[in-house]
Amino acid sequence: MDTPSAAQDMTKFVTLPDIDPTGYLQLKPYEGPMPEPQEWESLEYVDWKSGGDTNFAILASANGDNDPRGFWEFGKPDKDGVWTPNVERIPAIKKWVENVGANFGRVRIIKLEPSEEASAISAMHPDDNNRITPEGTGWVVRAWLQLTDNPESYMIVREEKDDQAGEARIPLPRGAQFIVDSERLWHAVWHDASKYSEPRYAVIASFESGPQLQSWIDSQRP
Repeated sequence: MDTPSAAQDMTKFVTLPDIDPTGYLQLKPYEGPMPEPQEWESLEYVDWKSGGDTNFAILASANGDNDPRGFWEFGKPDKDGVWTPNVERIPAIKKWVENVGANFGRVRIIKLEPSEEASAISAMHPDDNNRITPEGTGWVVRAWLQLTDNPESYMIVREEKDDQAGEARIPLPRGAQFIVDSERLWHAVWHDASKYSEPRYAVIASFESGPQLQSWIDSQRP
């Protein structure tokens, strides 16, 4: 699992006013073409744990290899992602990422096994998206696109792991889209084992905050 970097002075980075108040933003369901299950199930997955029993199919990495490590391991911020061979098997997701129009970094499909609520809460974590993001450039946030239809599973976000006061739960029907400043917020998905027996699949992509991402957000408002 990634380990978040030390808190940074956010005034030194480009951020988005729409995301700043809560750290997350729900968008309208995706209206473009969605891939079929056989497409994401055919991808090559690596065993990489993050917020539960997870595996990842790497679609864009720091150098185009099937490597889940953070971009800082290669001396670059989580931007300027390079497509891997995996992405050619799932062209609808490549199109979704490119249609955002913003500089992207890591792009992955997560496979998450069902869990109990307590297990999901214990797995909550912040991400490490901006370890070497240059000051004066866009802060990296993450966008999700839900592939499987799991409306009774939820992305749980909190300002502090053990503080439920400001908690939000984002439902996960097929096509759900949302953005999270996942370095700021503790987060994890509760893929409810009492409701589902099959894994949950979703796309996670890192994007640079700036005018291009804001334009896409404006086009995807509910």
